Amino acid sequence: MTSNYSPLYSYQNATFWRTLFMLYCIFTLVQTSFSTPPEDPVKCVSGNTDCTVSNSFGTFPDRSTCRAANVAYPTTEAELVSIVAAATNVGRKMRVTTRYSHSIPKLACTDGEDGLFISTKFLNHTVRADPLAMTLTVESGVTLRQLIAEAAKVGLALPYAPYWWGVTVGGMMGTGAHGSSLFGKGSAVHDYVTEIRMVSPGSVNDGFAKVRVLTETTTPDEFNAAKVSLGVLGVISQVTFELQPMFKRSLNYVMRNDMDFHDQAVTFGRQHEFADFVWLPSQGKVVYRMDDRVAVNTLGNGSYDFLPFRSQPSAALATIRFSEETQETLRDANGKCAAATLISAALFGTSYGLTNNGLIFTGYPVVGSQNRMMSSGSCLDSLEDGLITGCPWDERIKGEFFHQTAFSIPLTQIKSFINDIKSLVKLDSRSLCGLELYYGILMRYVTSSPAYLGKETDALDFDLTYYRAKNPLTPRLYEDFLEEIEQMAFFKYNALPHWGKNRNIAFDGVIKKYKNADAFLKVRESYDPKGLFSSEWTSQILGIKGNVTIIKDGCALEGLCICSEDAHCAPTKGYFCRPGKVYKEARVCAHS
Repeated sequence: MTSNYSPLYSYQNATFWRTLFMLYCIFTLVQTSFSTPPEDPVKCVSGNTDCTVSNSFGTFPDRSTCRAANVAYPTTEAELVSIVAAATNVGRKMRVTTRYSHSIPKLACTDGEDGLFISTKFLNHTVRADPLAMTLTVESGVTLRQLIAEAAKVGLALPYAPYWWGVTVGGMMGTGAHGSSLFGKGSAVHDYVTEIRMVSPGSVNDGFAKVRVLTETTTPDEFNAAKVSLGVLGVISQVTFELQPMFKRSLNYVMRNDMDFHDQAVTFGRQHEFADFVWLPSQGKVVYRMDDRVAVNTLGNGSYDFLPFRSQPSAALATIRFSEETQETLRDANGKCAAATLISAALFGTSYGLTNNGLIFTGYPVVGSQNRMMSSGSCLDSLEDGLITGCPWDERIKGEFFHQTAFSIPLTQIKSFINDIKSLVKLDSRSLCGLELYYGILMRYVTSSPAYLGKETDALDFDLTYYRAKNPLTPRLYEDFLEEIEQMAFFKYNALPHWGKNRNIAFDGVIKKYKNADAFLKVRESYDPKGLFSSEWTSQILGIKGNVTIIKDGCALEGLCICSEDAHCAPTKGYFCRPGKVYKEARVCAHS
């Protein structure tokens, strides 16, 4: 593959990125109290009528606009029951939206334009805390940040959770959100839930709405369906969590070459409770997270405020985006790799945002309480500053705009999958530098879950984040390599997708991968026989009606289809449908 490259340009490009990233790091290390928080994902023309919903990135995978006639904002369970009953009585379609709408697929969308969005924005209260029973009951609109803080007030901790605290309890339950661990019940949040209160459509005798109280002992089938529900069973009102006494963690990051990574990935998760990896395949490096539980009286007051989740200056974000767009236009692979090397070194050198005392990093290990170490997202909890700063992906800022492919590969197949990726990198060492511009490949451990739509086996979850063009018909540099990894994961290794991430093709035939799919669909039919909480998207991914694939010119560029002819790529721009290089069954858009 050729690129417009000269030693002078490469030097200038590296100097530019070095200067810009130094300024960025200085800003994010000191800037913690000013930012522009994200706006509400639901926008209405007049009051709460004639509404649209988007995700926090501003664009769904198919770039469609999701509409509804109204949005409702219940503040109590009683109000929620009344809203669901009124809509059920007239056969109105409903979908739940959350405060930040952080799911990439169209999970918040209802069908047509006459439906109803039910936002849990104001269902954000703690119902009760029981320190003796070590349980905490909250409403479904409570964010992970609130949940962590409320537990800490009574000396308790949620053992595992996602690293981004801007997700809600209902959102985590709807998509199977998780952290990283093979210990205990595993890292999925829903496996630490003991009771769910769900409001679903009811009969005339029920008053058109029914409050269901679900537990593992009294309603096991319904409980295991509701633990990862995709929002098709109704609205989760309240959730009770089983917590643990507060503990501390001792964390150490180590960077190594990836020569034996295919072996280490299989065993490392059994050695450290909160282990994960950041793989930098084009650099041939892996960052190992050695992270373990220690006694609560262990000396240390560390905290983790992950740098990419902090407030960032809009001007810097726009400049970085412009530079990457230029690299894409010029097909400047060397420039991307130079920038990726600089960024990964800077993140590692600044300990990714870890501090030993809440202010500065003085060295490893960093020891801190679970509530200060497990999740972050400080760009959310800030005052308005007129968009001078914001979360990096805020759609109002010309900042990050990306695809995200996330899937879990069984541990028994990890070695082979990693070696397949290494084989691709050997063909062109620059091919995955684009992933390293976005932190690298984050890899987290997950375990099998009794939830019907949860993980089927112990596995390693891969998160790949990469450039997305503003124009859906614009191809990407090394697009074929990323598409081959995506197809290899889902079709060669039968990977399970993350329900709240991914492009359309990740969900092609996905329901067949779940052994308890029929049991889940049976509960869905019982709870909502008219499908009022279902949508075209959920019916497609659940195998009820239709398919997620969208066939049209350029569809493969955005993961709406797998190419079967050149028109599905960008033939006028030199991208044609070709077989994969390692996984020959793949069909990818390759530059020729």
